[in-house]
Amino acid sequence: MLAKARIAVFVSGGGTNLQALIDALGGTLKSGEISLVISNSKDAYALQRAQRAGIPAYAVALKGAAFEARAEELLSRHKADVVVLAGFLRVLSDEFVSRYRGRMINIHPSLIPAFCGKGYYGLRVHEEVLKRGVKITGATVHYVNEIPDGGEIILQKAVEVHGDDTPETLQRRVMELAEWELLPAAAELVCRKVIGND
Repeated sequence: MLAKARIAVFVSGGGTNLQALIDALGGTLKSGEISLVISNSKDAYALQRAQRAGIPAYAVALKGAAFEARAEELLSRHKADVVVLAGFLRVLSDEFVSRYRGRMINIHPSLIPAFCGKGYYGLRVHEEVLKRGVKITGATVHYVNEIPDGGEIILQKAVEVHGDDTPETLQRRVMELAEWELLPAAAELVCRKVIGND
């Protein structure tokens, strides 16, 4: 039985969800430790967040199979048990995903199955929510499978849409009230399973 699961976090941008995970270590997230961060963009601010927290961070600015081969090498070197996609804006291959079945999770800024799937990420999700006049949105953490946003749901939380919302204000509220709370809690559930404490 492992003492703590070793988590690899994949990021593409600012890393607010990564920060939520870092802040939750030893609190909500006590069955896992972040052993590395991988970004597909060398300019991602998330890399600086990782470095400030003393976490090994790698920019892998490659595409397709080359990205996955390098990521696999890093995951192996750091003995990662769990992979968390935290604002990672790439779709991984079926083969890559299958290697981490039941151990790879993703955070999505809507209540799946609404506003999800190919092309639905970032502000686009919130723009569509407002365009459709939806009154309740939220966030979902799910297992990753071969279908974008199609894996089994782990946790969800609803967030109210306000009449004067812009995509940006709605995105911020969903992050603050749902994403930053759900992702560490879901990571804890998955880590507990992986180390056999559940």
